[in-house]
Order: sequence, then structure tokens, then C-alpha cells
Amino acid sequence: QMELLQNVKKGIADVVTSKKRLQLQQQKLEQQVVKLDTQARQALAANREDLARLALERKQFAQDELQSLDGQVAELEAQQQGLTDREQKLRGKIDQFRTKKEVIKAQYSAAEAQVKISEAATGVGEEMADVGLAMQRALDKTEGMRARAGAMEELEASGAFDDNLTLTAGQDDIDRQLHQLTSQSGVDDDLERLKAELGQGSAKPAGELGAGEAGSERPA
Repeated sequence: QMELLQNVKKGIADVVTSKKRLQLQQQKLEQQVVKLDTQARQALAANREDLARLALERKQFAQDELQSLDGQVAELEAQQQGLTDREQKLRGKIDQFRTKKEVIKAQYSAAEAQVKISEAATGVGEEMADVGLAMQRALDKTEGMRARAGAMEELEASGAFDDNLTLTAGQDDIDRQLHQLTSQSGVDDDLERLKAELGQGSAKPAGELGAGEAGSERPA
């Protein structure tokens, strides 16, 4: 459209230039008509009708040319007016285009800003989600520690850790199990010893042994 506007402006300038040339020709012809009319009058005054006729013929030719120039000038003025109107319309369209372009640029900038805001908000949301997951993991870990502490307290209350108190510092599971086996072996040895002691000199039936023991408890 800018190129078209420049062409219209050039056309207007060409028309105006041509019109100015024709108007100069008009002025010369008008002066010539006046001069020829004066010469015709002078010739008649001098009884030179032939010269007067010649002057009037040239005057008529000049007037015909002048009339033709008037038509051409009028046509050029119409062309100039048409081009001027077209120029104004083009200017209006160009102004509208520029205004629309600025509006589109503003809308684009606003949309771009909105996209950046949305991206920023999305990033914040993702960060908040990460924080939420971290907090949930911390909460789960805390709950697990609480449950473990509760279980330890329950086991301690049930006496499950009493046997471990006899172990010296630095003993591991193997030491503990060996200690349990040794303790169990000692218990078994004591049991066999008691059985052997009770079995010596006690060939009597268990019922008689019970009766003798009962009689021995009577006072003398």
C-alpha cells in the first residue's frame, strides 16, 4: 500500500505539472487574442481591411486553441481531484492498517506476557508439588519412627530385652545365641543333677515315698 501511495503521489505531481504548462499556454493565447484584436482595429482604421481580416483569422484560431486548452485543463483538474481522493483513501487505509498493526502488537505482547505468567505459575505449582511430596515423605518417616519407638517400648515392657541386659558391651547376635546355648546347657546339667540326687536311695515307689515323707512330718 505504501508503494501504491507513492505512485498516486507521483501521478498527482505529473498531472499538476501538465496543468501548469497548459495554463501558461492559456495565458499566452489570451494575450495573443487581445493583441490580434487590437491589430485588426488598427488595420481597419488604416483602411487595410485585408490586414484586419488576417488579424481576425489568427484571433479566431487562437480562441479555438484557447477553448481546447480550457477543456484539457478541466480534464487534468478532474484527474487531479480523483488522484487526490484516492490518495486520501489510501492514507486512511494505511492509518487503519498501522492502528490495527499496533493493536495486534499490543495483543501479542499481552498474550506473550500471559504465557510467561502461566509458565511461571506452572513452575511455582511444580515447586509446591515437590515441597508437598517432601513434606509427605517427612511425615511418613516421622510416623514410621513413632511406630518403631512404640514397638520398642512394647517389647521392652514385655521383657523381651531382659536377656540382652546380661550381655556385655560389644556382643553381637552370635555371642547372644552362644550365651543362650550355654545357659540352656547349664540348666539341663542342673536338671540332670537334681534327678540323680533324687534317684539315689529312693527305690521306693513314688506313693510310698510320699507316705514316708508325710509320716516324718508328724511330731515325736
